[in-house]
Amino acid sequence: MNIAQQPISRRAFLRGAGVALALPYLDAMWPRALAADATAPRRMVAICTSLGIYTPSLFPKESGRDYALTPYLQAIKDHRDDFTVFSGVSHPEQNGADGHTSEMTWLTSAKHPGLGGFRNTISLDQFIAEKIGIQTRFPSLVLGTNSTSQSYTRSGVMLPADAKPSQIFAKLFLEGTKDAVAAQMQKLREGRSIMDTVQGQAKRFAARVGAADRDKLDEYFTSIREMEQRLVLAEEWARKPKPKVDAQPPTDINEEKDLIGRMKLLFELVPLALQTDSTRVITILVQGRGDVPLVDGVTMAHHELSHHGQDPEKLKQLQLIEEAEVHALGGLIAALKAKKEGNGALLDNTMVLFGSNLGNANSHDTKNLPLLLAGGGFKHGQHLALDTKNNTPLCNLFVQMLQRMNVEADTFGSSTKTSIPGLA
Repeated sequence: MNIAQQPISRRAFLRGAGVALALPYLDAMWPRALAADATAPRRMVAICTSLGIYTPSLFPKESGRDYALTPYLQAIKDHRDDFTVFSGVSHPEQNGADGHTSEMTWLTSAKHPGLGGFRNTISLDQFIAEKIGIQTRFPSLVLGTNSTSQSYTRSGVMLPADAKPSQIFAKLFLEGTKDAVAAQMQKLREGRSIMDTVQGQAKRFAARVGAADRDKLDEYFTSIREMEQRLVLAEEWARKPKPKVDAQPPTDINEEKDLIGRMKLLFELVPLALQTDSTRVITILVQGRGDVPLVDGVTMAHHELSHHGQDPEKLKQLQLIEEAEVHALGGLIAALKAKKEGNGALLDNTMVLFGSNLGNANSHDTKNLPLLLAGGGFKHGQHLALDTKNNTPLCNLFVQMLQRMNVEADTFGSSTKTSIPGLA
């Protein structure tokens, strides 16, 4: 019986001692008779930067498709046709216990966060996980640059974020007892790849598929090796003592953190998790409060810079950080575009929502949120400029995203309609 009659399982794994390497979607996983009609699963990635995004550097002055690139959009100009910029959207009644409590409700829209009697509602990602999470090994992945997340259960409890890429990698690709996983991680530190463990199986598997699938496998296996190397390097830097200098640290530096580096490592795990169908829902909270990101030209704490008061030097440094964040987003979009799936790319089936819970971090304003949506099969390449005084509920977009995920829903949170006008 040939491959067309008996396709390879969509849950195919290569297994070795302490390793379970899920395989990406391949043409050979679909029956040939169904290949033309078969569709890859829909996915969603939601990324929030909790200290805002300086909107004059993000929002174009023009609406529609013929807008002039702003400084931040210039950083991702190669992907212009792959994303839509939104202005004039927000959640209603977000005044809460303090200026940052709205980070709890970016994916829920619950009103008056943190005030007396407040109880959060289920977040968008966990609502999706309830509906389709059983179809994957992990109903969702909740990631962050620290343990804080924006993912909340139906009872309003925050799910802590996984913040260590090495542990997330182990969760995705290593199996067995704690000691077995630790032993496999030690092998990675010694330069022995997961691919060394499953090399024989990989060769036998490649012999069963066509040339196009072999190219996909080669690309995927290369991505695994490269991710392993970066994780090992990151661990090595974490273990090395910092250099000692005969000088007092500047008073405006509270703690040095490589925010952009950690952000990029998390982003690099996303295509691997999605391509292997380990999960279809991922959230990432980029939490920069109190940190001095290791970005050239930045000497002040991120939180301090977000309260710039229009000070030119603070704005200059803030924009350096945020440009680096947008560059990292561009890297994620590029990686998702590069992964082929069926007749298209992984990005075609993956919605990437990027934005913040603060429209103006300087004043803790939660109106006119910075927002960008990439991928997911929408017709992008535009700036949808909505009413900046009477904002459109962000949850209208959430309902549209739910439906794109094939989740039956006509309402979510504070939604008033089932879509954003102009996004198709």
